[in-house]
Amino acid sequence: MSFHIALNFEDGVTRFIDGAPSETVADAAYRQGVNIPLDCRDGACGTCKAFCEAGSYDGGSYIEDALTDEEAAEGYCLPCQMRPGSDCVIRIAASSAACKIQPGERHGVLADVESLSDSTIGLTVALEDPADLDFLPGQYVTIGVPGSAETRAYSFSSVPGSATARFLIRNVPGGLMSGYLTGRAKRGDRLTLAGPRGSFYLRDVERPLLMLAGGTGLAPFLSMLGRLAESGCAQPIHLVYGVTKDRDLVRLAELEAFARKLPGLTFATCVADQDSTHSRKGYVTQHLPPACLHNGDVDVYLCGPPPMVEAVRLHFHQHQITPAHFHTEKFAPSAGGAA
Repeated sequence: MSFHIALNFEDGVTRFIDGAPSETVADAAYRQGVNIPLDCRDGACGTCKAFCEAGSYDGGSYIEDALTDEEAAEGYCLPCQMRPGSDCVIRIAASSAACKIQPGERHGVLADVESLSDSTIGLTVALEDPADLDFLPGQYVTIGVPGSAETRAYSFSSVPGSATARFLIRNVPGGLMSGYLTGRAKRGDRLTLAGPRGSFYLRDVERPLLMLAGGTGLAPFLSMLGRLAESGCAQPIHLVYGVTKDRDLVRLAELEAFARKLPGLTFATCVADQDSTHSRKGYVTQHLPPACLHNGDVDVYLCGPPPMVEAVRLHFHQHQITPAHFHTEKFAPSAGGAA
């Protein structure tokens, strides 16, 4: 028996390893080419101290100077001592470069390009080796733009383990990837994906969830909801999805399908354009019912353009709302350099 362990590094790179209950995480990592920084293997120095964000494990033996009881109770751990008891997600206090790893490159072929709206493109990539591309729901990869040496970063809208990787891509006038997808792209084009990356991903669900999406920031939530639809979720989930124009609303049928699979899921859409015919006009912050905030006992996930992220932060501050956890991801469409 072995467990799947995601090691998340400070620079946003994630590396997946397999670990047996009989070996420490540090030994399993070293066996698979990942050198977690440590000065001992006895639980005495604390150099490898990390944080386990999900999963169960045997913490092993260590001294107080390396890890206090209070830290252990919060979820801190020593990879040189801990042995996994389930799949785990571990935050490593070092960069991937310090651990001598590079983001993995995988390949696929362009399977489909959909014009979902004037502003949004759906991209589907058939993976050459689906089992080799693992990620946490909410994470992203960089995709090389054919015919150039540049890349763009996009969050998965598909779930881990799928034979195809799906993405929502903003159609940016003059954009390098947009120009490729709307102009010369053809099925069968070979694409290179590097990653996964990012600290914006679904954690263990221990309390109600509030998901706030702006534009193509819906993509990581489709991945998260897909995973929750597979595993089930006992907690209530509310998603608010905001766009600029009526025509920017996409993948609504997919959200409705998730709502049928997840009894605790509700969602609302809103449109900022005051000339909209939508029933909910305005910004996401104007459509946050108090019930979805659960008096602060809620984990908030927010993905959208920088102005939206800052507006939500300001809204929470002004209304004295302090969520239990607040995870954010900003993105900016790029017509020039790499995203």
